[in-house]
Amino acid sequence: MYSLLIFDWDGTVIDSTARIVSSMQSAARDLGLRHLQDHEAREIIGLGLPEAIQALYPDIDSELLVSMRERYVYHYMEGDSTPTSLFPGVQKTLESLHKKGYRLAVATGKSRQGLDRVLADTGLGWLFEVTRCADETTSKPHPHMLEEILAQSGVSSDNAVMIGDTEFDLKMGVQAGMATIAVSYGAHHIDRLKQYKPVLEMYAFPELEAWLDLQSGEAV
Repeated sequence: MYSLLIFDWDGTVIDSTARIVSSMQSAARDLGLRHLQDHEAREIIGLGLPEAIQALYPDIDSELLVSMRERYVYHYMEGDSTPTSLFPGVQKTLESLHKKGYRLAVATGKSRQGLDRVLADTGLGWLFEVTRCADETTSKPHPHMLEEILAQSGVSSDNAVMIGDTEFDLKMGVQAGMATIAVSYGAHHIDRLKQYKPVLEMYAFPELEAWLDLQSGEAV
């Protein structure tokens, strides 16, 4: 059974997709770049920020990429008022899983600054023993981020599961040799995630605990 549960953040734990999309569109507008459609911006959620910008604007030069990155960070952290909130049942489920002895970690495309801020704002930071961000390791879908988490926690890939809402999350998990759980309510449609053969398709966050209880024989 899985002892280490590794969560993506945006679109899995917190409902931030609309804010990411709006902030990316505002950053592009500030710099006079081509307008981004909503679906385009959703496509890159999960990647590290430089990789996301490069995917959206393949011909962007290094100077403009830096400016785009700065404008996005400004809008997401300060300038954009689009609300974000934990998905229903997240806090209660995470606290319950922690109490049951599961080890929790985060593997995210957010920056360290961004993750630390949201962990403090939500009060969830104490639950996660290991966190990795895109600006301190290799961006998804490369498995490096997960390999670092496994190494730090001392857990084998067989005893860990990657939980996420994008193809980048699940591809990363598969490439790291671990099981994956597909989240249906995030940035990428569940049909796109099925190709990675997840052990669970999760349609609401509390389903995770119920499924783990069933696997461990704790379900009533």
